[in-house]
Amino acid sequence: MTTAEIIAARAKALPPEGQQEVLHFVEFLQSRATRTAPRSSLAGTWADLGVNLSAEDIDQARREAWADFPRRDI
Repeated sequence: MTTAEIIAARAKALPPEGQQEVLHFVEFLQSRATRTAPRSSLAGTWADLGVNLSAEDIDQARREAWADFPRRDI
């Protein structure tokens, strides 16, 4: 017996409310499987903006962001 046949047989044994719940779950699984699209690279998305950050620029931004962490006035 295939998996689909087992699922169908067990679903038939359920009351109508249970069968409806199984149907909703199958629809949910189908929608989750179809909406997963491959993700594009953000580097390619931002390429036309002309943003060129060096490792030093990133390090400087990190130092500025974390300079007063943890704050003592809280």
